[in-house]
Amino acid sequence: MRRLRLAATALTLLCASAVAGASAPLIKKTYSYFDIHGLTGADLERELSKHGPVVSETGVRHPGATKIKLGGSVDYRSSGGKCRVLDAKVTLETHLTLPRWKDRNRANRETVIVWDTLSSDIKRHEERHAEIARQYARKLERTLEALHPERNCKRMEARVDATSKSIIEEHAADQERFDRVEAASFERRMLRMLRFKAAKQNNRS
Repeated sequence: MRRLRLAATALTLLCASAVAGASAPLIKKTYSYFDIHGLTGADLERELSKHGPVVSETGVRHPGATKIKLGGSVDYRSSGGKCRVLDAKVTLETHLTLPRWKDRNRANRETVIVWDTLSSDIKRHEERHAEIARQYARKLERTLEALHPERNCKRMEARVDATSKSIIEEHAADQERFDRVEAASFERRMLRMLRFKAAKQNNRS
């Protein structure tokens, strides 16, 4: 039996807006937070721009981030003149970085509504990045385990590498597509949610 280690890929996926079967992947999700201060919407925007997580390639800060590490291993064996995959185990680690506002108790109601709307949208966005990654981790594991036998294990190793690369590239493209769609609808989405929250607050008054 031979074991092929899948090449791990690390993707840092950032909020682009202005402001299982029998063999399930091993999935781990963690969180960290960065503090921001201020009493107005302008303060919050400035603090997010100043303290948000940085894209290392560009140096640009964002209001939230999801770091993804996708890897794993494949066991395969040559028998009966064929090399077969015995087991594929995909591992996924997602780490979400989100903002935490420290001056909520001192701010006026309007700023609180703005923050609640913005922060919930940031969290929803990053959680969706993590969910997309989970979907592709499951797809990668199922696809590897379903690979047809090859004539020898060298050919199987090449097939595993090519399959993994294809699905990882598809995953990255899907994440980038999600960011583009979210960025294009950000202002419309925020206005709709702000109106809803404001109306809800007024009904409670």
